[in-house]
Amino acid sequence: MTRRFLFVLGSSRPDGNTELLARTAAEQLPAGTEQEWFSLAEQPLPDFVDFRHDAEIPRPEGPAAHLLDATLAATDLVIVSPLYWYSVSAQTKRYLDHWAGWLRLPGVDFKARMAGRTLWGVTALAHEEFEVADPLVGTLRHSAAYLGMRFGGVLLGNGSKPGDVRTDTEALTRAKTFFAQDAPFARFPYER
Repeated sequence: MTRRFLFVLGSSRPDGNTELLARTAAEQLPAGTEQEWFSLAEQPLPDFVDFRHDAEIPRPEGPAAHLLDATLAATDLVIVSPLYWYSVSAQTKRYLDHWAGWLRLPGVDFKARMAGRTLWGVTALAHEEFEVADPLVGTLRHSAAYLGMRFGGVLLGNGSKPGDVRTDTEALTRAKTFFAQDAPFARFPYER
């Protein structure tokens, strides 16, 4: 199967450290690998409305419809979000919230279609201790587990001011092989 990557950019800053790190990792993909980059700042999603108990669930429109289609078409979904208050950005969280609605869209079968695909994360943080990103990693790992996806992990880099991540030589080295690893299926910590 040909791999198709969807990079969902969740930063409010264009060309920020997280995006720079993701683009460095993407440069290592084999030639011809399909890539789509979707900026949640440039094409904001509407606030999520929970229609779970309504008789009819409206189909998404505009950027949300495009992002649903792109998400379903991707073999590899990359959440590119800086670490904000120990988790994903507000834009990224809104995208993940929309998954709850897409799970219930008639005829979409979102959960079954996402099963077996790979979820990755890329983040930059302005902290030396990467453990502070554990909530972000947990959010992505648990989301992947719920949908039966593989989880490729999160590429972490250090940077605060624009361009700082370029001095994180360890992160840049990890970026060179990040997408080449074989991702296991995600599991909840209590599953055996």
